[in-house]
Amino acid sequence: MTDQPLLFDDEELEDAADGGSGGSNGDRPRVDSGEPLRTLIDGQFMQYAAYVIRDRAIPDLADGLKPVQRRILWSLHEKDDGKFTKVANIVGHCMQYHPHGDGPINDALVTLTNKMHLIEGQGNFGNIHTGDPAAASRYIECRLTEAARQEIFNDDLTRMAPSYDGRRMEPVALPTRLPLLLMLGAEGIAVGLSTRILPHNFRELLEAQVAILRKEPFQVFPDFIQGGLMDVTEYEKGHGRVRLRALVEKKDEQTLVVREIPFGSTTDSLVGSIEAAGKKGKIKIQSIQDFTAEKIEIEIQLHSGQDADRAIQALYAFTQCEMAVNSHVIVIDSNRPVEMNVDQVLRANTRRLVSILKRELEWNRRQLEDEVHRKTLVQLFVENRIYKRIEECESYPEVKDAVRAGFKPLRDRMRRDLTDKDVEMLLGIPIKRISRFDIERNREEIGNMLREIEVIDGQLANLTGYAVRYLQRLLKAYAEPCERRTRITRFDTVEIREITVEDVTLQYDRAKGYLGTEIAGDDQVINCLSYDKLVVVWDSGAYKVINPPDRLYIDSNVLYIAVADRDRVMTLVYEEGSFTYIKRFTFGGSILNRRYHCASKDSQVLYFSDAQPERLYVKYKKVKRLRILEQEYDLSEIAVKGVKARGNQMTSKKVRLVTDTRPRGWPKQASGPRGTLLS
Repeated sequence: MTDQPLLFDDEELEDAADGGSGGSNGDRPRVDSGEPLRTLIDGQFMQYAAYVIRDRAIPDLADGLKPVQRRILWSLHEKDDGKFTKVANIVGHCMQYHPHGDGPINDALVTLTNKMHLIEGQGNFGNIHTGDPAAASRYIECRLTEAARQEIFNDDLTRMAPSYDGRRMEPVALPTRLPLLLMLGAEGIAVGLSTRILPHNFRELLEAQVAILRKEPFQVFPDFIQGGLMDVTEYEKGHGRVRLRALVEKKDEQTLVVREIPFGSTTDSLVGSIEAAGKKGKIKIQSIQDFTAEKIEIEIQLHSGQDADRAIQALYAFTQCEMAVNSHVIVIDSNRPVEMNVDQVLRANTRRLVSILKRELEWNRRQLEDEVHRKTLVQLFVENRIYKRIEECESYPEVKDAVRAGFKPLRDRMRRDLTDKDVEMLLGIPIKRISRFDIERNREEIGNMLREIEVIDGQLANLTGYAVRYLQRLLKAYAEPCERRTRITRFDTVEIREITVEDVTLQYDRAKGYLGTEIAGDDQVINCLSYDKLVVVWDSGAYKVINPPDRLYIDSNVLYIAVADRDRVMTLVYEEGSFTYIKRFTFGGSILNRRYHCASKDSQVLYFSDAQPERLYVKYKKVKRLRILEQEYDLSEIAVKGVKARGNQMTSKKVRLVTDTRPRGWPKQASGPRGTLLS
């Protein structure tokens, strides 16, 4: 995958809104000026699509946040005093920036809180394991975590833009130093595209960033709060899928306990899927008890005699104990949607981290330079008694000129030229401070600041090393409680045939026309496996392939019921019009429960067998002047064909009987390939 833009740029949007009139080469479609409504709708839809993509559904690569998340965090930052604040208050404050009402803001805030990285909650914020909703916003409280407070805000470096109504200023992107996009994950559906970015482990992301800075290989994989097991064989750097499994333990030979569940499921949905599988007979369970409270505990009681290991495999095969979660990384980069992979996102986050650290160092250096300059001016102002020059001045301009004149001989001791702002600062010094000014202490403070500037200069000279040390400090400060919860392993594919195969006995009641395991009759008994398919052939030549049913009406005109075998050779004799045909064929492949024909639709089947006889014995109806009443056919030279083949013409006489058993008293006479005529 390449990080190429997927949609359109601002110029294209403007041209679309103008009716497609942009461009002189005629490449873009033009809208007839006689269709103003169509022009309006086309333009408005393009603007709406761009708005949904860029300002609602897709996260920004710069800080990894959707607009509503960024506005929530900014509101918490503005209201932050270290104490918990009612969620309702934060939602109300955020509505100054977000134009879509309190519901989406509240939902997004609860979701962010449950991710536990940026917002600390107090009260009932719901339960991601059970799916229980959060309490009303007026009953719960929240505040920024220490990591969020320290690492994602810097008012001096935050670029601001007017809010939707122009009354306030909001951040375009937060100067976060954390890889929030991969930490939090994201899902969004926009017009024409969607994104799904899975959450990753905080510690592993920071360690991978260190590896990027050191130009070492790295790998990162998703990690989920729910825990469980994960197979990342098909992850493909965020453009594939991961397979997730619940952690199922054997309490004893008849009891299983689910301790962790896959991402995307809840205990309610998991229990529901197990109960549904039990009703379908996929797994034999006696009872399910959900004891989930702070930790997940779902107890499954098996029927006596049920193998526990086989039951676990059945849970993975037929319930939400195993799920596949797809990932597709699309982000907003430079105001355009871009498709990227996880490695590219993390490298971009690392480049931005270095850029932000550089800007912070440069800002701090400027602040120190300004403070050293200010303290130097104050020291010179007091030390050389320049304030004495203003005693005889009669006007304020003369005062300012006197201060400038006093500093002219001292230019070589100053950090930069004197400005009007500097003069105003000096003239604002209280006389009390001048009288008590401590020159030695001031010199010491200046010396400390100069040493800090030297340290910053060294850090700017080796930004990569400084960024590595910064990440290591983050690891030490915040990553200790962020151990991996989802264990990476490799799953063997569950063979459904092996875990579901059972001996099944079906009976066919010809009088009532029913077939199944619940039918009581002795017309025909079919023994098969639960995974087998059955083929049913009617006397009209029609046939179907079906699953072994519990109770199914199939009519009373059935010739043949057996386990379906696509390669088994069948022998068929059927009458169509004035002729009788014979053929040998195989059923081949067929779609379940679809009606097919092995003979013509308007025919009558006279003989059907899978026994592959060597000869057939045919008796004809007695007709005036008919001398040949019996005939023997050798089948060895009849080719095996497909089920749709018509077969070989056998006779034009009316057939009374076809059998593969030599009738009593049948003459012993040699037979040819087309049969021997017998008198």
